[in-house]
Amino acid sequence: MTPIAIVVHGGAWDVPPELAEPCRQGVSRAIERGWAVINAGGAALDACEEAVVELEEEPVFDAGIGSHLNRDGKAQLDAIIMDGRSLKSGAVACVEHIRNPIRLARRILDQSDHMLLSGYGAEQFATEHDMPLCDPSIFSIAAEVQRWSERVQHKLRLGTVGAVALDQFGNLAAATSTGGTFFKYPGRVGDSPLVGCGCYADNEGAAISATGHGESVMKIVMSKLANDLVASGKSPQQAADAALEALRRRTAGRGGLIVLDRHGRVGFGFSTNNLVRGFRTSRQPVAVVSI
Repeated sequence: MTPIAIVVHGGAWDVPPELAEPCRQGVSRAIERGWAVINAGGAALDACEEAVVELEEEPVFDAGIGSHLNRDGKAQLDAIIMDGRSLKSGAVACVEHIRNPIRLARRILDQSDHMLLSGYGAEQFATEHDMPLCDPSIFSIAAEVQRWSERVQHKLRLGTVGAVALDQFGNLAAATSTGGTFFKYPGRVGDSPLVGCGCYADNEGAAISATGHGESVMKIVMSKLANDLVASGKSPQQAADAALEALRRRTAGRGGLIVLDRHGRVGFGFSTNNLVRGFRTSRQPVAVVSI
């Protein structure tokens, strides 16, 4: 019997004690939402999408509602979802009127010949495919507005969210969503929506979602690196460790990643103080959540 699994993360960042429980609860809900899909015989892509939607709706994370504001006080969101069977992905960058960017990324994967749309074009694609635009004020929660007004980065917070899944058909999928870095330059695109950087899925290797200092993650194409290590025979944990060592050795950035292979084996790695993460598999039927 093919194993099934769902793994999620809420970012690699320095989680203050008062946010630990909201983080734990958000990740737990995302796991259960994704697990419900694959446990009912659904596709890994659907499980990843649903798990990430749950994380985008939780304001404690830097994705969707609660995203960091850029230099102009606006939330510009990025997301990607990738199919390990076809290697096709759909991604969006710098969208300002999409409540759940992962939903739009999925529409691009399913209904477009392109793999990445940004800004105005991405939002035009949304309206042409019956996806409503939202008022961007929904992203500006009080805590982020205050931080933006004070121009103070109180804690290292790289709260990108993501999910990876394996379904009963042996297919892997991965998804990542983010609001990007605090006070970023308008139009900045980080690693999250880029194939091989913030996300990768290949049935012959692994499914990976990464988080961290985007420019550093891009330098080593961290998700693709982890995938290739699994494809060469490394375990998901060995691949996660090696990818983080490459990040440390070749860049000054910090980050984390989750890795899942076609056998249902799970790996985690992070060089920040915390990686908010959790998983549930057919071998581990009770969700395990860690911060």
